[in-house]
Amino acid sequence: MATFVKRPSGTWKAIIRMTGWPLTVKTFRTKKDASDWARETEDEMVRGVFINRKPSERMTFEFAMKRYLSEVTPLKKASTQKTERNRSVILLKYFGKYSLAAITPELISKFRDERLAGSDRLKDGKPQPRMPNTVRLDLALIGHIFAIAVKEWGLGLTMNPILNIRRPSPGAGRNRRLNPEEENRLMAAVKSHSNPMLGWIVCIAVETSMRSTEISSLRRSQVLLDRRIVRLDDTKNSSSRTVPLSAAAANCFKLALANPVRPIDTDLIFFGEPGRDKKRRPYNFNKVWSNIKKDVGIEDFRFHDLRHEAVSRFVESGLFSDQEVAAISGHKSMQMLRRYTHLKAEDLVDRMDKIKKPG
Repeated sequence: MATFVKRPSGTWKAIIRMTGWPLTVKTFRTKKDASDWARETEDEMVRGVFINRKPSERMTFEFAMKRYLSEVTPLKKASTQKTERNRSVILLKYFGKYSLAAITPELISKFRDERLAGSDRLKDGKPQPRMPNTVRLDLALIGHIFAIAVKEWGLGLTMNPILNIRRPSPGAGRNRRLNPEEENRLMAAVKSHSNPMLGWIVCIAVETSMRSTEISSLRRSQVLLDRRIVRLDDTKNSSSRTVPLSAAAANCFKLALANPVRPIDTDLIFFGEPGRDKKRRPYNFNKVWSNIKKDVGIEDFRFHDLRHEAVSRFVESGLFSDQEVAAISGHKSMQMLRRYTHLKAEDLVDRMDKIKKPG
């Protein structure tokens, strides 16, 4: 049986002592509320389904987010760490003062809809909608915080609210390809840039399908020109792979390795200037790339689209199987690979005529 104690403030404390369960205490405004809670809680204990919600009612999302960033995020890749810290800003702004127990599917659904509509970010008085995949990643981080809270922090939560809401559709993915005239303009512009590293990087990207960070972080020991391969140890999906080099890509690496202005204090192939801490980091070409795209009139083209272009060319050449293309590009599944390959129907017309017909 529960006992009830009236406190000097006029509130009522319900105390439940039941064999096999820890002492459970909660304070209410009225004795009726305390009695109703005690009856429901004792019933849950008898049925073996009681969950102590007190820790989750006390822990705010702000505290949980900060604990997650200090305990879980450091175990992830450096790029993911930076992304999660940036993403935490909007999540703290929206959910920070709520307790974990108070965050419901309805509240998260409202957050999702506002992010998609852009009503939480205005520019010149107009909403700035977020991409569906951005919101999906927001929700994924919230969901993982709740999962860690239950599995590792021992918080009593009846459910993970993320599991009961719709996720935005990721969409069909980008299908931006370079036409020959655009490619000529772009390649001429990057090759004429004052820093030759930009031209070499773009050439390597479109010849190998390597990601921007994979190229810029390369060190000399990873490039084996005699065998025409590059060894990648740290990739987006955390698995290593070996990338074969075309003759054009190998020539770009040859020029980069022979760069006459290479400083002696770095092993990076594509190096930047030392920072305030005197450390030299990979060449950051984002601003230069943006300016060149603007100059040549293809601002809607992203650097990652070069990877899309490269993979599509591998498939369209007919020289490689899907498995071989995936081995080169590092895609773990055929489903992901298909997002980057968009064969044109007109390119298949001639092969259609070669199908052998009976009789």
